Amino acid sequence: MFRRYGDRVGFVTIYIKEAHPLDEWQMDSNEKEGVCYPQPKTTEDRVRIARDFVERFHYEIPLFVDPIDDRANAAYAGWPERLYVIDQTGTIVYKGKPGPFGYHPEEVEAWLKERFE
Repeated sequence: MFRRYGDRVGFVTIYIKEAHPLDEWQMDSNEKEGVCYPQPKTTEDRVRIARDFVERFHYEIPLFVDPIDDRANAAYAGWPERLYVIDQTGTIVYKGKPGPFGYHPEEVEAWLKERFE
């Protein structure tokens, strides 16, 4: 989606609290991919993890970090993952359900296709 619509739509990712940290609920898939971090205790910890992620996985979408007080997560109920579309007036026009079961990027792609193709 980012590559297809990024010249017409602003994409951002917000890194909130770690979904599967080493010290809480580590997943086997995280271990296989070498993505094993403890739950960050400071904003600086989150920034460090976000930088590592961007560098290791060559992540192209702009990545912002929710401060350790979790204000973005509180405002958007993003944990563990969630998709939003916010229009040019700042209105939420698509609010996906929480992941993993309600996480449907294809719904966002259909919305974008309808408006930009």
